[in-house]
Amino acid sequence: MATLSLGKYRGLQQCATPRGALSVLALDHRNNLRAALRPDAPDSVAAGEMTAFKCEAVKALAPAASAILLDPEVGAAQCIASSALPGNVGLVVALEATGYTGDTTARQSHILPGWSVAKAKRFGANAVKLLVYYRPDAPTAAEIESLVRQVAADCVAHDLAFFLEPLSYSLEPMRKRLVLAERRWTVIETARRLVVPGVDVLKVEFPFDVASERDEREWDKACAELTAASAVPWVLLSGAAGYEMYLRQVTVACRAGASGVAVGRAVWQEAPALRDEARTIFLNGPARERMARVTALCDALARPWTDYYSAPDVHPDWYEHY
Repeated sequence: MATLSLGKYRGLQQCATPRGALSVLALDHRNNLRAALRPDAPDSVAAGEMTAFKCEAVKALAPAASAILLDPEVGAAQCIASSALPGNVGLVVALEATGYTGDTTARQSHILPGWSVAKAKRFGANAVKLLVYYRPDAPTAAEIESLVRQVAADCVAHDLAFFLEPLSYSLEPMRKRLVLAERRWTVIETARRLVVPGVDVLKVEFPFDVASERDEREWDKACAELTAASAVPWVLLSGAAGYEMYLRQVTVACRAGASGVAVGRAVWQEAPALRDEARTIFLNGPARERMARVTALCDALARPWTDYYSAPDVHPDWYEHY
């Protein structure tokens, strides 16, 4: 069992349920949310419209989650200032600029200009999250690995918990989806290579192509392999999965060693297309029920993050050297 620093340990405590499961509601979407709010003209979606959606969604769903993942542009500060985010729910803030630069088969990820780990710490975040587009065999792999090491070092320096989210992609321009062995190898090998000192939680894709293989015994083997490969707790993102399919994935993942979830659209994906009272009813009804069910499932089955980490020994003069 590894020993975490006090700040990181406290940050994960604040992002988890009392049992130690991580049930994080993901609402750090930017470009994807623009497209969902106005599919015919995403560029016309103003910042205020995105903020209004996020504040309403957070107010409705936060009570059913252990933490909320928000972006610094149109979500995090606004949800605090409006009191949409309760004080007893953890806050994870994204570091990255949305999207990527470079070729589709050699993607580059970047920190949002003007934002940093230091600012997130000063702002009051309990943890930060970095999304990177990564493949171990991509031309930009070394560049992404260097970025992760730098952010990990910054998080150590500022004693802030670090969630890392690597997203895989195809190296063939005409084929977007990774299937079967390729997907499994990419997700698991990424866990082996990108979990460097200072990375505390891995936010990861389901390590199996469920569209090609519906046998949950094979899913379980892949998830168990991921648990063995990752030196830190891992949580399952939802991606484009529908809610019922996601529940099946979460059940398999947690039984195989996952420490919880970071779930977004599987919970709230219908809401952007709704307006006014219909959106409010959906968010406070079906969406909140979904989030509560996911949290209960994680609390029942997930491996607590405290199985991986212990707090440091605290001596009377600890503050002198902190």
